[in-house]
Amino acid sequence: MLHLEKIDYKNVWDIVNLKVARSQKGFVADNVISIVQAYSVQGSPTCAFPFGIYNGKRAVGFLMVGYNEAAIYDSFEDEPAEILKNNYSIWRLMIDKRYQKRGFGREAIGLALDFIRTWPCGKAEYCSLSYEPENEVAANLYHSLGFKENGETDGDEIVAVLKL
Repeated sequence: MLHLEKIDYKNVWDIVNLKVARSQKGFVADNVISIVQAYSVQGSPTCAFPFGIYNGKRAVGFLMVGYNEAAIYDSFEDEPAEILKNNYSIWRLMIDKRYQKRGFGREAIGLALDFIRTWPCGKAEYCSLSYEPENEVAANLYHSLGFKENGETDGDEIVAVLKL
């Protein structure tokens, strides 16, 4: 059964060692970078919740939920998407190349939304995510789960939102 586990010293290497296919590398940040980002926002107005995605005892992917992700943009030149202010986001999602096309991404997003609806940082109206315009697989998955583009971008990525 698929479930999420917080990343800690016991499982961090399981997650770091997961990889996407070479053709997908431009679509997904490396898990090491994501984990560093998660811990670097501690003490800021942005919250990050990094999780390993597990099928039973086997790590199959990585997921990171964010809250108020816009707050970290103060250190960047780009303006954040408005939806990233005081709302939740699925900041990262990756399924290891060995476990793709099994429905794990879809199920993991459902688990992420279940977690978000526990309101770990307080209530919010929306959950957003973003994806590269060329990533049709991701776009189709997110649309099928009810996410809709809101006209904003996050850098070069298309932003899609779901009302919570």
